[in-house]
Amino acid sequence: MSEKEKSAGQLLKEKLFRSPKNAGSTLSDEELKAAFDYCEPYKDFISTCKTEREFIDWVIPVLEKEGFVPFEAGKKYVAGDKVYINNRNKAFMFAKIGRKPIEEGMHIAAAHIDSPRLDLKPNPLYEDQELALFKTHYYGGIKRYQWTAMPLALHGVIIRKDGTSVTVTVGEKEDEPVFCVSDLLPHLAKEQMDRKLGDGIKGEELNIVVGSMPFRDDEVSEKVKLNIASILFEKYGIVEEDFQSAELTIVPAGKARDIGFDRGLIGAYGHDDRVCAYGELTGILASDPEYTAVACFADKEETGSDGPTGMNSKMLAYFAEDLGRPYGVPGHVILENSKCISADVNAALDPTFPQVHEKMNAAFLNYGIVVTKYTGSGGKYSTNDCPAEFCAEVRDIFDGANVVWQTGELGKVNEGGGGTVAKYISRLQVDTIDVGVPLLSMHAPMEIAAKIDIYMMHKASEAFYNAK
Repeated sequence: MSEKEKSAGQLLKEKLFRSPKNAGSTLSDEELKAAFDYCEPYKDFISTCKTEREFIDWVIPVLEKEGFVPFEAGKKYVAGDKVYINNRNKAFMFAKIGRKPIEEGMHIAAAHIDSPRLDLKPNPLYEDQELALFKTHYYGGIKRYQWTAMPLALHGVIIRKDGTSVTVTVGEKEDEPVFCVSDLLPHLAKEQMDRKLGDGIKGEELNIVVGSMPFRDDEVSEKVKLNIASILFEKYGIVEEDFQSAELTIVPAGKARDIGFDRGLIGAYGHDDRVCAYGELTGILASDPEYTAVACFADKEETGSDGPTGMNSKMLAYFAEDLGRPYGVPGHVILENSKCISADVNAALDPTFPQVHEKMNAAFLNYGIVVTKYTGSGGKYSTNDCPAEFCAEVRDIFDGANVVWQTGELGKVNEGGGGTVAKYISRLQVDTIDVGVPLLSMHAPMEIAAKIDIYMMHKASEAFYNAK
């Protein structure tokens, strides 16, 4: 229908109403191809980087190839310089120095690089009924029943008493064994099936089967545990006490896969929140910033953002102080003039479970990134509520760069809710808004994201970094 054929009411509606659309039907063929092409290396990334340490091991060579060098506190940097900070191999920051004076602030994009998982307990290895198992303590918010009867991999690092370390990855290659949490057969699960769903598998039932073959010596007890301990000693040079100083994690085994006949979706472990971190990384690499561009990747978001590698630490504040000190600019001045997008995923409306969403304020797959003015739960408890002025600024930035975006909340007001790292950044006097990729099955062993939305996270990051 041409503009002349539209009624006055239709034209007025187009002018006044916001009408988000599925970007799969509105993007050009070239833009759709760009989105799908962008996601091919992303699939390799999300398949490889399943822990914080693996992300940092992967990202440092990428950045160094682009000319980034370790940050030196007290050094004067000039426009175009590129620096990074590795915080205990668990959190990471990097920056491109902009053309604007540092006292005019930074453009910061933040994300977290931890994901829900099963961590091994400090004393994990035991034998019961001639099976060897690992005891676990789940990390972050999970539905425990989802982690049973599926292939799992072991990732992590062991630090021996002498300070030497060994990196462990077992279960990702075709010729490697995988691990598993066993579950009851339906025939014998009457008591279990009578439990509430949340207790279908209890925390102490998330035990990982790691072996069944006994050590061939009739003079010892715990033969299966001894055999596993012997294998670990032979392969990694560790003894049982070394588990005390290890960070070993159980994650879903296998690679990211396209989902659907049209291949428009990606199923993978850890979209939350490394999908946003990846978009910020590629966005900053593509940017030519006026303001100093900073990417801040934190650990521990899934457990409260505490500790020296969480966003509730001082790492961003100290970076601002160190960056400004050679110029006589206090760190708080830099931060007060800074802007931040806190990039974290949001819940896409699932047609199978629509009742938990308020449709007018729900996010949808293929509708672009989700701009979330406030998070929290109930009466906005524990939230960052972005100032309206900065909301307007972000709208203008995204529209000017043809970023497809939508608004969304994390479910109905009293249904649940959740928080992000935004509140820890905004308490430093930084205007902060939540922006992220919508997901189905968030916090599950396999989460689902749309390729269009993943690509829009990259475009949004680049546009924000380039904003004047």
